[in-house]
Order: sequence, then structure tokens, then C-alpha cells
Amino acid sequence: MRHFDQLADSVRDGLFHLAPESFDRDSERQVLANALGATLYVPATKDGLAVTVRRRAAAGTRAMVIDLEDAIADDSVETALSTTNDTLRDLHENPPDSLIFVRVRSAGHIEHIAAAAGDALSVVSGFVLPKFSVADGPKYLRAVAAAGELSAHPLYAMPVLETPEVLYRETREAELVGIRELLDEHRELVLTIRIGATDLCGLFGIRRDRDLSIYDVGVAADLITQIVNQLGRTDGTGFAITGPVWEYFANHERILRPQLRQTPFDDRQAGGLRRQLMSSDLDGLIREAILDRANGLTGKSVIHPLHVPPVHALAVVPHEEYLDAMDVLHPESAAGGVRRSEYRNKMNEVRPHRIWAARTLLRARVFGVAAQNISHVDILTAQLDAG
Repeated sequence: MRHFDQLADSVRDGLFHLAPESFDRDSERQVLANALGATLYVPATKDGLAVTVRRRAAAGTRAMVIDLEDAIADDSVETALSTTNDTLRDLHENPPDSLIFVRVRSAGHIEHIAAAAGDALSVVSGFVLPKFSVADGPKYLRAVAAAGELSAHPLYAMPVLETPEVLYRETREAELVGIRELLDEHRELVLTIRIGATDLCGLFGIRRDRDLSIYDVGVAADLITQIVNQLGRTDGTGFAITGPVWEYFANHERILRPQLRQTPFDDRQAGGLRRQLMSSDLDGLIREAILDRANGLTGKSVIHPLHVPPVHALAVVPHEEYLDAMDVLHPESAAGGVRRSEYRNKMNEVRPHRIWAARTLLRARVFGVAAQNISHVDILTAQLDAG
């Protein structure tokens, strides 16, 4: 599978300086963590679930989660489990070009799905583990490891941090340290760490407005900072951390100014696209996705197909950024120092920017590098035009 394969070859060739590389369920863990991009959550009780998964994959979604937890009413769990098993068997007959995960409610659900799926377990790339904690985490991780023994492909864990213990200050540090130590013992199982922003805000009776990003909500922003500090380190002890979910997708009356500058769209005669994005509250999503990357997060959880194209457009490495990263990692830069950028608008400091450059080139492998003078507006427009 490959990002942007839903585009015609001629369109894709015009957009990219370097096209995205292919990946599959057996690709190295670091590549898959970056390739998730916009991970779309779909309720397990949705009618025609297998059809929906294939349709969304054909439209460019490369990671989906069949949701047995928050998207499902308590009295529908058994039905949702049965639907999930049926869906996995259906998908096994004709696998979609997407990584498939299942968000469970308990370690017992992992055991149930692994036993019931049989050979169809091979279509699953992993499990999303809600309300992950030091207390319950070991059960989850043991269940994932045991299920992995039954699968022909790697099975990964994606723990979700969303409990009072990680949010409240008096318990946060001990809980995060304990989670870090627990995940380090099972490092090869962990694909990404996810942040359950909706549940965390709910603990304080907060629901962020669509005019605001999660970084405008103080208690959530403070926690994200601490999670990245404890679990997102780039010294070999950290993990990829995914941006929290954006939950809006329809028009509303605005109080604050729209969050998309008009000039980039006018320059490409795309004023209509800007209005379309704002009418669906996607300007807020775009701003938050930019802030996610600025704060060290990778990819994003989404709950609507409309959210996938903007997140993927922003994941493409700009031509200028790619040249800067190549410059920093050039063999002649090994001794450190400062180099003038190819675009002649900044200085690239080799030592401080080396880790950033390596991460940028990893992102370039799975999302590609935009051609010179191609912007995220062009890439987003091409995706929307492709349907």
C-alpha cells in the first residue's frame, strides 16, 4: 500500500519531487508508526462495515480502527464483537490497502477476537488499548503478545493515555514513569502511544470549542507536554505519539476569526476550497495538526472521512524542508557547524537540527516530498478532486 495511490499517476507525478514509498503490515515498526497518518475510527456496529472499510481504503485512508469502545453503547458490545469477527473474515477474503486495528474494551476482547478470527487475524495490524495504566497495562500487553503468536504478521499495541492518574498532577509523574518502564519492557509491541483528549477533558467537564485547538485547553496542553517529555524522547527510550482526535465536521456560527490565511488559496485560485474547509470546521483541524507536529506528535486520530485529506496533505514534506534536512545530514556536515539553506532564507545548524532532519526524512519516505512550488493546498485539492 502507498499514500496517495488514489490519485491518477499523472496527477501524482506533478505533485511530488519524491513520491511516497510503499509499505505493508510487515514494514519496520518505525516506518509503520509514521505511515499511519490520519487514523480513522469506525464504530464496530456500522452497517456494511467491511464495505465501508474497503471504500475508505480506496479513497486513501491507510489506517482504520474498528471501535468497540466509546463508539459503542454498553448494551451493544456483544453485537459489536460479533460484527467485528464477521468483518475481519470478510476483509480476509479481499484485504483492503489499509492497516486495520481494533479498539477493545478489555484484554478479554483481544483474546476473544484472536480465538474467533482464525486465519482472519492476519488482517489485523494491532489493538488500540483504552484507558491504559500501570495497573491494567500488563494484562493488555500480555494479550497482544499472545494474539501475535497466532498471526502471520506482527500485531502491535497502541495504548491510549486517558485516565485520571495521568491527568491529575499528584499522580501524573509516577504514572507516566511507570507506563514508560512498562512499555520499555515490551518495546517491540508498541507502535504508537495515543492521547485520549476527549476523555481527559471530560474529567474536568470541558469540551473544547471548534474555534480552539487542544493546545488552547490548559489542562490538556499541560498533559501533552508531559507525555512528550516522558514518552516521546528521541534518545532511544521514547515512542511515536499520535495527535489527539478532532471531533468536528460541520458548519457553525463563528465567534473567532477563521484560522486559514487567504493568500495561499488565492495564489492558487482556490478560494472556494478555503470556504469549503471553513464550512466543515477543517480550518481548526488544520491548525491543530500543525500544532501537533510542532509539539512532537506524529499523525492524528480522526472520526470522519473529511478529516483524512487535510492531515495527509500536511504530512507531505515541503520541498524546502526536504532540502534543509538533506543539507543537515550531508556527510560534509558531520563535523557540525552552520550551513546556508538551499532556499537562501535561513541557516541550518547541523547539530541541533540533526534529529529533526532524520525524522523529516522518515516522514518523506511514507508521505513523499512535494515538488518545488507545490504547497499543501495543491495536494489537498488533488485529493478532494479524486473524491
